[in-house]
Amino acid sequence: MGINTDLFDLTGQVALLTGASKGMGKSMAMALAEHGSKVVVSSRKLDQCEETAKEINDACGEERAIAIACNIGYKEQLQSLVDETKERLGPIDTLIANAGVNPFYGSMSDIPDEAFDKTMNSNVRSNHWLCQMVSKDMLEKGSGSIMITSSTGAFSPSETLGTYNISKLADIALVRNLAAEWGPKGVRVNALCPGLIKTDFAKALWDNPEAAARVTEQTPMRRFGESDDFKGIAVFIASEASSYVTGQALTVCGGTHMWR
Repeated sequence: MGINTDLFDLTGQVALLTGASKGMGKSMAMALAEHGSKVVVSSRKLDQCEETAKEINDACGEERAIAIACNIGYKEQLQSLVDETKERLGPIDTLIANAGVNPFYGSMSDIPDEAFDKTMNSNVRSNHWLCQMVSKDMLEKGSGSIMITSSTGAFSPSETLGTYNISKLADIALVRNLAAEWGPKGVRVNALCPGLIKTDFAKALWDNPEAAARVTEQTPMRRFGESDDFKGIAVFIASEASSYVTGQALTVCGGTHMWR
């Protein structure tokens, strides 16, 4: 009898990823495709999505990825994204809601209402919408995996990223509620909580030698995270390997947040 090595096999599955044209989203899309999944690469800019999809297809040696543009702030664009994904690839097995915004850096006393609303709507409400849209097929077939990108910022206050951190803690609360509601029907929902990752999105936080030195000294792994550090966890949570993991805030932070 042979050894079963299918634990992380995603062959025949369909994954939809937002915020996937670069950074962590791109790495996670690549990883899912490398393990057999078909993937939809989505972000606001179609040309960047197409570039990433081509890179994935070149690496996999076949057409595993397609590109669909979507601005997560608009409900009708999210619905079109889901509809087109199902039309072109079939029912969705995995959702990674990775897109997010941070339009304001500073004290909460100074944040304009528009920036507050944009942060909460893009980082929380849009994820709620998207989860509801993809859940129908998952609930019908009794399986599916949803990941929402939160942040280790959710676990502490900040004098400069307060509203962003509030939105990311709200994402964890959203994950827990959906995990409780949909667990009985076999659908799993988890949050991924990156620490400081070297991406364009977080450039202001790592592109400063003094701050960088301080952060690395406080990180047990003594380095910043890289986008590719998310490849393994994306495959794990998408696959049957994590079939009993739901409602969790999974920290990928080099050891800065050891127990949450």
